[in-house]
Amino acid sequence: MNYKGSSSVIIKCTMGMKNQMPLIAMVVTQFIYTAMFLLSKATISAGTKASVFVAYRQAIATLALAPFAYFSHRKTPPRLTLCLLFKIFIISTCGMALSLNLYYAGLKYVSATFSTVANNTIPAMVFILAICLRMETMSITQKQGLAKIVGSALCLGGAMVFTFYKGPDLYAGVESDSPHAFAKRYTKEEWIKGSLLTLAAFFVWAVWLIVQTPILREYPSTLRLTTLQCWFSCVTSAIYAAAVERQASSWKLGWNVNLLTVIFCGILVTGVTNSLQVWVVGKSGPVFTAIFSPLSLILTAIFSALIFHESLHWGSVLGGVMLIGGLYAFLWGKNREDKAAVDASTAEVGLESIVASQPSDDNQQQVERDALKI
Repeated sequence: MNYKGSSSVIIKCTMGMKNQMPLIAMVVTQFIYTAMFLLSKATISAGTKASVFVAYRQAIATLALAPFAYFSHRKTPPRLTLCLLFKIFIISTCGMALSLNLYYAGLKYVSATFSTVANNTIPAMVFILAICLRMETMSITQKQGLAKIVGSALCLGGAMVFTFYKGPDLYAGVESDSPHAFAKRYTKEEWIKGSLLTLAAFFVWAVWLIVQTPILREYPSTLRLTTLQCWFSCVTSAIYAAAVERQASSWKLGWNVNLLTVIFCGILVTGVTNSLQVWVVGKSGPVFTAIFSPLSLILTAIFSALIFHESLHWGSVLGGVMLIGGLYAFLWGKNREDKAAVDASTAEVGLESIVASQPSDDNQQQVERDALKI
């Protein structure tokens, strides 16, 4: 028996699996996001109050992250001043807590598929905000700059088409007039209201992403910073929920889909997916991570139609295609810009090395005199 041949095959298979791990991790991440969108929609449709749900979700997330945050940078913890703590509190309240409350409030009036569509507009929103704040450059004379502009326009245009245009039915689901039905028949006013709330939620989230960069410079511990923001957003969300939902029945969590969704979002979404994405970014880069975003849109649309009998319209398909095309155009432009910046930096370093290695005029003359003597 050829043991050497068998061992080489096993080694090759193992190496192949190791190379495919980032791909597997991103597919798993998108399935988790799909489950989050569907479970969240089911929970809100079942009558759970959005503000109460956010408070519970952030509490579970804080408890899940706290032990890991404690051991992170335990020997050399970054300095946390009172001023910095106040900044983190403001960012958590105006960013994380506000965006989640807006998102779950809007989820009551739109489908799970639309919430997934709106989620894919975040890169375009971040780009537009970065341009306005002069954190990003824009060049319409280069292909990559034009691709980013066109891609951002297509992303936002696709979301608008998804919001305001339905068109004929591609798949006619079973919709109900019941307020607690998953596949509810929405009025035009409800759909627009929910769409605007959802888009506003992701706009606030885009702002929150922008301000993470300067905060991380002051407090360079991602895990501890995330835990602090989850805790502060939990506190402010709980205060807000207590003010608007004063009935004790609104705070009850039974052994049902509501409790499952809170635990799922708090542990798997906040903990596992964030860790997986950070690991994949380190292995394959941020563009590789971002190109998988449309997968959750496709999965959510399929499962919503097949399992929960949501209707699917041609307008939704058109909006989704525009958004996915815009996202990939934007990512292509961003990737080309990053490569060009790296190439320019490498060329500059190489030129500096050549200049530094060249002898000065005096040294050159001395070398020539030495050569003549020889």
